[in-house]
Amino acid sequence: MITRYTRPELGDLWTDHAKLEAWRRVEVAACEEMEGPDAGDLEKIRSATFTVQAVLEREQVTDHDVAAFVDVLSASAGEQAGRWIHFGLTSSDVLDTALALQLQAAGKVIVPQAWDFAIALATQARDHVDTLCVGRTHGVHAEPTTFGIKLAGYAMEAARNAERLERAFAQVATGALSGAVGTYAATSPEFERKVLARLDLQGEPVSTQVVPRDRHAELLQAIALAGAGLERFATEIRHLQRTEVREVEEPFRSGQQKGSSAMPHKRNPINTERITGLARVLRGYAQTGLENVALWHERDISHSGAERVVLPDATILLHYATHVALRIAKGMVVHPERMAENLELTHGALFSQRLLLALVRSGLSRDEAYRIAQELAQRAWDERIALRTLVEADDRCGALDVDDVFDASHYARHAAEIVGRLDDVIPAA
Repeated sequence: MITRYTRPELGDLWTDHAKLEAWRRVEVAACEEMEGPDAGDLEKIRSATFTVQAVLEREQVTDHDVAAFVDVLSASAGEQAGRWIHFGLTSSDVLDTALALQLQAAGKVIVPQAWDFAIALATQARDHVDTLCVGRTHGVHAEPTTFGIKLAGYAMEAARNAERLERAFAQVATGALSGAVGTYAATSPEFERKVLARLDLQGEPVSTQVVPRDRHAELLQAIALAGAGLERFATEIRHLQRTEVREVEEPFRSGQQKGSSAMPHKRNPINTERITGLARVLRGYAQTGLENVALWHERDISHSGAERVVLPDATILLHYATHVALRIAKGMVVHPERMAENLELTHGALFSQRLLLALVRSGLSRDEAYRIAQELAQRAWDERIALRTLVEADDRCGALDVDDVFDASHYARHAAEIVGRLDDVIPAA
């Protein structure tokens, strides 16, 4: 991933040195559980070192990255001790098990951050439980809701994504040391269990020569879904920040940040737009993960090159996008007064369902009541006359309690209960 979207917490986990260090951990753990090396050998194996440059130079000879690494590490351990490094193993034993270690480490950063995002949204939802605003369907004013209810939905989705990520990272923390074609011909299942226990990984019940790639595809799907959740939240903020709406805005550092190189008045939703674009990339990675599942027979390496790109990039990118979304969730600028103004844009037409139900209760058929409510609501909107004024002047509505029909508190009367459902899922900050 490019530096612009790489935060050090994740970037450091995917450097060449970090990858080779994970390989070293697997090789050392294997030596510690195999029969053969004595105490002196193990001491030398544990203290064996490598450099990325040395491995790359050796790879120019071997044309095989794992073989090059084994040569460098073995040479560092010395001829006597070094002969036990990679004894009985095949390359995928090291590659897949080390990859599980890296993904496990990434999950320890990403999952708590995903929960932080859910908590930030839940906190805002609780703060705005009674902040009345327009609910929109098809982009058109529908009925009043509260900003708290709106945010509670995003918070619940964020919690589901956090749970999905947690499960996905847990199941992909799976290693295998089953040897060529997965038969343990050169090792044993007990050896594998002991090595993986040292590394705090679970074992693949039936591996071929590789850990099956549906596990990695599941993780990439969970990452793509998390990205889609960030995108949905970002899209809402982008719409609410439009000049004609201006109910909510991204944080903007006045006096420092510049919205446009040419127009000083601009405060553009650049961060939510960025999240939207990055979510599209994450979905592409998920597709690649699915393509990697079907390998030939017990193993081929058609997945290998793709994984070297998509797994580091997907985890790094999700971490970055969530960081940006978290900053927006915590620092969004909410304009309740603008929300109140926007509630009046249709001159009360959004009370049409209240009017419809009141007319039905007064004794009219639903179709007749609907036609009256539709006629008056559309007149209110088109002619810019308050719907209440039209209702009060219409004999067909003479039996109605007009104050009750146009009581806006009706729309928020269950808000506390709806937002309160967060308490069973997301703890208060």
